[in-house]
Amino acid sequence: MLDAFIFRALAAGIGVAIIAGAVGCFVVWRRMAYFGDSLAHSALLGIALGIAAGISSNLGVVIVCLAFALLLLWLQQKKILATDTLLGILAHAALSIGLVAVSILEQRIEIYSYLFGDILTVTVKELWWIYIGGALVLTMLLHNWSSLVLMTIHEDLARAENVHTFFMHLLLILLMTIVVAVSIRTVGILLITSMLIIPAATARQLAGSPEKMAIIAILLGTTAVIGGIFGSMVFDTPSGPSIVVTSATLFVILFPLATLVAKKRGVVHLQ
Repeated sequence: MLDAFIFRALAAGIGVAIIAGAVGCFVVWRRMAYFGDSLAHSALLGIALGIAAGISSNLGVVIVCLAFALLLLWLQQKKILATDTLLGILAHAALSIGLVAVSILEQRIEIYSYLFGDILTVTVKELWWIYIGGALVLTMLLHNWSSLVLMTIHEDLARAENVHTFFMHLLLILLMTIVVAVSIRTVGILLITSMLIIPAATARQLAGSPEKMAIIAILLGTTAVIGGIFGSMVFDTPSGPSIVVTSATLFVILFPLATLVAKKRGVVHLQ
């Protein structure tokens, strides 16, 4: 028989895999991997804010990550520096400020569990956060799926079809923010981007349509979570990194097959 904490860990991991797999497809298509990584780096400051203000750390992460994204968009409009330079400055500044803020808090926290995840200690309250946040993400994603896909294919065509591309871009940032906020205890701040990227990248050449790619990415992410959790128990390794290693292993195993399938199908993927 499995202990209750294992079931909670599996439930948390699968919940994260579902939303990360779906949102991750747009991260891969729109080449937002570095942005996602930078967004995750700012999450530690959100955790410190949540603890200092006496609110949920998840809510603190959402507030800070949204502020980070809006600040980046504002600086991009000013065209002062290149986007990758701005991301590098803001990401490392936010992470460093977060580390300093955590160090001076009266309440001590286990920083390692936030940086690399500790899914085996997920509580029922955190499960509620994951599934309520996940339901919100999936609802907004499904409702705006066609507009997001069209904007990804061609923004000018999307505008011609009366799609508000700026609003869709903000929506995608909000979805990524929620994914980061609810996923911290699963794989951690430094590794959450891997849950967005690796399953989607693995599924990219196996799927013949955006919808199939999202489904395959979810299945691959779920498999990585289950394999990573049981692998961490067997080999006594950290749970978050074990999940990422499992996901990367699936990528290595399936990549040759995916390449072969893509060549036979002659599919042109979203770039």
